[in-house]
Amino acid sequence: MKQPLAYVHPDAKIANNVVIEPFVTIDKNVVIGEGTQIGSNVTILEGARIGKNCKIFPGAVISAIPQDLKFQGEDTIVEIGDNTTLRECVTVNRGTAAKGKTVVGSNCLIMAYSHIAHDCVIGDNVIISNATQVAGEVVVDNYAVIGGGTLIHQFTHIGAHVMIQGGSHVNKDIPPYIKAGRNPISYAGINSIGLRRRNFSNETICNIQEIYRYLYLSDMNNSDAIERIEAELPATKERDEIVLFVRNSKRGIIKGYL
Repeated sequence: MKQPLAYVHPDAKIANNVVIEPFVTIDKNVVIGEGTQIGSNVTILEGARIGKNCKIFPGAVISAIPQDLKFQGEDTIVEIGDNTTLRECVTVNRGTAAKGKTVVGSNCLIMAYSHIAHDCVIGDNVIISNATQVAGEVVVDNYAVIGGGTLIHQFTHIGAHVMIQGGSHVNKDIPPYIKAGRNPISYAGINSIGLRRRNFSNETICNIQEIYRYLYLSDMNNSDAIERIEAELPATKERDEIVLFVRNSKRGIIKGYL
């Protein structure tokens, strides 16, 4: 299923039913799983680990060395999960000594011209829209949706089930289950539509809303709000996830809308 005009290094490990179109370059130390389709003019460099049934569109570059002056040629990789789509001209850089690998999970859609830098960890079922730029060591949790043209500062953490407005500048952590937008970026309510689509109950959504009332609508600082949340609201998986996220935030979370 390899076109004669494609170059595949003899040491690359390619499953038998992978489709490789013309003018593809696949370097050594590459593994590609069953059913994956690789469009023309794709470049897959040393250290790529690509799962099953992925679709990689023309012009994408996977596992290029990091755009990081600290990189000293260390042996690092890129991992891409199963059923993930990388659209035209997406770039995913491999890791550095900091974490050793860059990860894009399963069932993701990374739209055209987006960049995922070194040591990022992108969860499962994430959508990153066109021309989004994700700097180094960013973490994006499962089911996050990032609007087109978003710029994400290095070391930022974006929580699960978050919806981010296109064109946003993300320079603080964004806790789970919320919408974020405006300029400067700020809390814009609960991602209730996304949560309902993923079968969260109305009761769970109401509980999440109550947690964020404490954090964003009570005039308390984050530490006091977290103490009140733990003291006054029932323990749930979502409550504990939000509390842990805020406590562990190294950059601080985004502010409420003023």
